[in-house]
Amino acid sequence: MKTTLDDLKTRRAVRSYNAEPVTKEELDAVLEAGTYAPTAMGAQRVCIVAVTNREDRDAISRLNAAVMGNDGDPFYGAPVVLVVFADGTWPMAVKDGSLVMGNLLNAAHAVGLGSCWIDRAEPVFAGEEGKALMRKWGVPAEYIGVGNCILGHTDDTPEPKPRREGIVIYA
Repeated sequence: MKTTLDDLKTRRAVRSYNAEPVTKEELDAVLEAGTYAPTAMGAQRVCIVAVTNREDRDAISRLNAAVMGNDGDPFYGAPVVLVVFADGTWPMAVKDGSLVMGNLLNAAHAVGLGSCWIDRAEPVFAGEEGKALMRKWGVPAEYIGVGNCILGHTDDTPEPKPRREGIVIYA
């Protein structure tokens, strides 16, 4: 339990990645943790696409940047993007997908990887290029993008910020 609590306290969003590749073992451990996220009624109406090839990674980056109106790399050079999708016909889709994202982020830290939640998955995969990627990957058409978890090794681990007073209220 202490290791879990320490990981939760020390995990930070990482926005700087080095060239060291993510190993299959590291990636598989993070993905497995994502599959164990709680979902409403245990329905598991989510999926994770592990984007490890440069062509698809760069396409998603370009589409994500376009949503923001720029042409930078919103993935900060991270070599791996885990795209979380959830069944858009399910009322709990975003909540379930968000729990998956949380597990991915925390597991990445636990195995020594940097990670960050990058938003804009929903508009990226609502467009025609995004839908074409979904078809290529075998993601059901009714699924929506919930988030992008970028992964990689980093030389820059941000320091934790102090916690704000009043977050917890006892009643």
